[in-house]
Amino acid sequence: MTFFLGLGLAGIVLLALSLIFDGVLEGLFDGVVDGIFDGLLSLPVIAGFLSMLGFGGAIVLGATSAGTLVATVVGVAAGLVAAWLTWKLSQALMRDQTHATPRDSDLVGTSGSVVTAIPAGGYGEVLLSLGGQPVKYAAKSAAPVPRGAEIWVEEALSTTSVAVRPVER
Repeated sequence: MTFFLGLGLAGIVLLALSLIFDGVLEGLFDGVVDGIFDGLLSLPVIAGFLSMLGFGGAIVLGATSAGTLVATVVGVAAGLVAAWLTWKLSQALMRDQTHATPRDSDLVGTSGSVVTAIPAGGYGEVLLSLGGQPVKYAAKSAAPVPRGAEIWVEEALSTTSVAVRPVER
């Protein structure tokens, strides 16, 4: 049973090391088996297999009167399941795609409201929605725009300022 517990602990240590060194095995086998295993030989997968082999075998030995052979078979089966689940989870995490990062040019054509009145040819402040979040921008307008008025963005002047015009209804 000590051997199985040692394997389980070695798997946990390997899992901790995989946080730092993941990708090393893929790098070693990259030219030889290019894409055949596709992450199957990653450190988290091997650590999951090793841990479940060890702890599964230790549980079988400690809880039943079965011998070492049965404990090894059960441990290998549990290890294969853990390795497969780890592989599938890592694939799902790697496929996770985020939305495109909002850009200042995405503001052109959007509406907002004036927070600080905008004098003719001068700067004030407007509240716009960028990526679903309210963001305050410095705003310039050819005509004066009072506080609380609705505006349209005509141009993104910089990362923090826009050119606007009042909405006429």
